[in-house]
Amino acid sequence: MTGFRFLTAGESHGPALAAILEGLPAGIPVTAEAITVDLRRRQGGYGRGARQAIERDTAEVLAGVRHGLTIGSPILLLVRNRDWEHWTRVMQVEPLTADDAAALAALEAQGDRRAAPVTRVRPGHADLAGALKYGFDDVRPVLERASARETAARVAAGAVCRFFLAKLGITVRSFTAEMAGVAVDEARCTRSPAEVEASPLRCPDPEAEEAMLARIDEARAAGDTVGGIFEVVAEGVPAGLGSHVHWDRRLDGALAQAIMSIQSVKGVELGLGFEGARLRGSALHDVIERRAADGSWAHRTNRAGGVTGGISNGQPLVVRGAVKPISTLARPLPSADLRTGEPVESAHYERSDIGVVPAAGVIGEAMVLLVLARLVLEKFGGDSLAETRDNLDRYRLRLAGRAAPATVPDAGRGAEEATPDSATADATPGSTGG
Repeated sequence: MTGFRFLTAGESHGPALAAILEGLPAGIPVTAEAITVDLRRRQGGYGRGARQAIERDTAEVLAGVRHGLTIGSPILLLVRNRDWEHWTRVMQVEPLTADDAAALAALEAQGDRRAAPVTRVRPGHADLAGALKYGFDDVRPVLERASARETAARVAAGAVCRFFLAKLGITVRSFTAEMAGVAVDEARCTRSPAEVEASPLRCPDPEAEEAMLARIDEARAAGDTVGGIFEVVAEGVPAGLGSHVHWDRRLDGALAQAIMSIQSVKGVELGLGFEGARLRGSALHDVIERRAADGSWAHRTNRAGGVTGGISNGQPLVVRGAVKPISTLARPLPSADLRTGEPVESAHYERSDIGVVPAAGVIGEAMVLLVLARLVLEKFGGDSLAETRDNLDRYRLRLAGRAAPATVPDAGRGAEEATPDSATADATPGSTGG
């Protein structure tokens, strides 16, 4: 098994967010500047809130990279919070002294909302459930970590995986498929990937985007928020990632968990997803036409989204995430007070976005990249990028019928009868995880 894993740490208004990536091979080109490109993409999109004007996210690479290349040790990434300077007392790590507590109380008395305990829990947010679970009577510790600000660290980690997978011929992109109740029309999706990135909502359908923009403005005027759907597409994914043999090794299960882990995502589809459930089998399943010279198998359609039986089938992976409207409203809903249990006219309000679907797509890319990096390493292994790539290349040759399959001694023969090279010379690359 691979030792690949990642962790994030940090709070929304703390000093910084951090990510640790462990298990990536040596030799992957990595620069902080390139990671920052994805961090800035995450901050974009029409409908984002005032926080994005404060933060100009950049990445710092503090460990695991030397002279622009990974060295096989854990990679430590840091994204600093510029807004921390306004929260140093509220979010300080050290215990509050009597003077500190008095200073906070004075700030609260002066009307500084940052210094006040948060007790009016927001419908749709982690506030109430998190406070009940951890025994808080102030929601601040919950909302700080539950905030989608945490995903900046995920995007930084995903960017490193993007560099790794790109060297293996695997690319991942995303776009806004629906927002504020307006869906794209495939016939009108005329924008190139570069044009999608340059558009206000990262949307391939210009006409649909205009309608989305108008509805976002309507929601802003009403003090409301909107949701939508993003789509992530991964191309160049080899057949054979994941497995059908156990529930926790299925590629579709891993992708679903990864996308569902994104704040505000309430649904996931692969391929046609729920729409496919309404069709007959004859209209849904992808007809397999032939095997090409490079070993790939041509399918007439890709309604399965590139995964069959929990395993990648060589077609592009297509994953969608349904994003609910943000739960922090400029005109808050009625709620209740955490401490008294009594109803209140309006829930807590803290700076918020109107809609985040374009940004959620970038986060979705990061999560797909992280899943694919893990499964590629499980199947092909490798302590260096060159070794992983060599293993993958030889696997592709075998699929194309241009390399001999792995051989093992016959069950009825003794070990002394087997030639020394019979079990190793033509062994399938990456057999440790595949």
